[in-house]
Amino acid sequence: MSENKYVIAIDQGTTSSRAIVFDHEGQIVSVGQLEHEQIFPQAGWVEHNPIEIWNNTREAIGQALSKASLTRHDILSVGITNQRETTVVWDKNTGEPVYNAIVWQDTRTQNIVDELAVNGGTDRFKSVVGLPLATYFSGTKIKWILDNVEGARARAEAGDLLFGTTDSWVLWNLTGGVDGGVHATDVTNASRTLLMDIRTLEWRPDIAAEFGVPLSMLPEIKPSSGVFGEVHGSQLLREVPVSGILGDQQSATFGQAAFDAGEAKNTYGTGCFLIFNTGEEVVESQNGLLTTVGYKIGDEPTHYALEGSIAVAGSLVQWLRDNLRMIDSAPEIEELAASVEDNGGAYIVPAFSGLYAPYWRPDARGAIVGLTRFVNRGHIARAVLESTAFQTADVIDAVNKDSGVPLTELRVDGGMTANEQLMQFQADILGVDVVRPAVTETTALGAAYAAGLAVGFWSGLGELKANWAEDKRWTPNMDSAERERLMRLWHKAVTKSYDWVDEDVK
Repeated sequence: MSENKYVIAIDQGTTSSRAIVFDHEGQIVSVGQLEHEQIFPQAGWVEHNPIEIWNNTREAIGQALSKASLTRHDILSVGITNQRETTVVWDKNTGEPVYNAIVWQDTRTQNIVDELAVNGGTDRFKSVVGLPLATYFSGTKIKWILDNVEGARARAEAGDLLFGTTDSWVLWNLTGGVDGGVHATDVTNASRTLLMDIRTLEWRPDIAAEFGVPLSMLPEIKPSSGVFGEVHGSQLLREVPVSGILGDQQSATFGQAAFDAGEAKNTYGTGCFLIFNTGEEVVESQNGLLTTVGYKIGDEPTHYALEGSIAVAGSLVQWLRDNLRMIDSAPEIEELAASVEDNGGAYIVPAFSGLYAPYWRPDARGAIVGLTRFVNRGHIARAVLESTAFQTADVIDAVNKDSGVPLTELRVDGGMTANEQLMQFQADILGVDVVRPAVTETTALGAAYAAGLAVGFWSGLGELKANWAEDKRWTPNMDSAERERLMRLWHKAVTKSYDWVDEDVK
């Protein structure tokens, strides 16, 4: 393959939209990035403006191309990766969203979850869709929009409204919007809606009916690697095929070249997401994990995964910066945490929107426990970092129990992996090596890989594996007694966050 050809990945994330150009070695050539507004209309509600996201995506593409002095002729294919469960509903005739995008962290649909769980509990659909009923997933968010936005349900039933996670929204606009835009998603994103049969990879009309979601709203489900459509003639990348889509966590796993059963990665971003590849086998978790689609390449067999989703990781550092003003910038937390020897007995359970895996406690709320007069801002900073490591340890414990095969090393990626102190503590509290790859933008890289495979830019998974290179490894140096003591204290702290939400809590 000619060396002067490239693949571009659009990474539509929770806080920003990026476009990253990759070369044949999987190295970054250029990046365009724009943040979008986080909208908090009330406690527990999180929204984005879909129009802002689409405008930023286009601008990010322009930035990435111009920085590298490239044109569409240099780009062989486009990949898309995205914040998965974030829900957009729009009018197919006008291209206008009927409401803001409801973000994956949003908890307003708890009443809908409770209603649907009356008949069969929160695991009512789990054997079919791989997921418990929870506010996290898209299905409840679609229902909320149809139930609460004036005229939305009638328009949906008339066939005028479309639903998509942000990959579908970007794809539809990129391929023409009202002028013939492709309305599709991939298997990984579809597996996060509560509406797809995880084995047949098709929408379940009976479950969609329970949610009150017309099938006409739902995008076509396609493999993660394969041609979805061509970029519309009005766009910078006109006529370039869009040939890969993966939800962000699956994409990071793909970018880490964790293609085989037993391999795992943990991404440290807004939240924390561990994915453990179970190969072609659907493993139903007994320990609070999600069963999800890992990837599907063209007509090849589907690969599945177990996932542990942690709602709050990097966003806890943002909270320390923006809400408490304890630091001026996120990187400062490392220096502040290094000013003390330990957490001073303080533990932070960041259950801002309940606890996700492995607890699934929507009634929990954030707690800082173990406070004494001794605790200072350094201890708090340290407790913030440690909470991410503790939460990850809980999830890996669940993976080990479900798989029956103890994890021997953890591949990591995402913004927080730049924090040396956190990575060392993570290795200590797990008792296994933590490994960071040379290219940490694995989420975008995974989408680039999926897109490039579909058009022959890469020959197969073996070539992608060869691209992976280790950057740094952290080896545990904490004795097992101390590790167990700290985990006991963490678990005690977690229990203190339970049962907070009741009729008195507004």
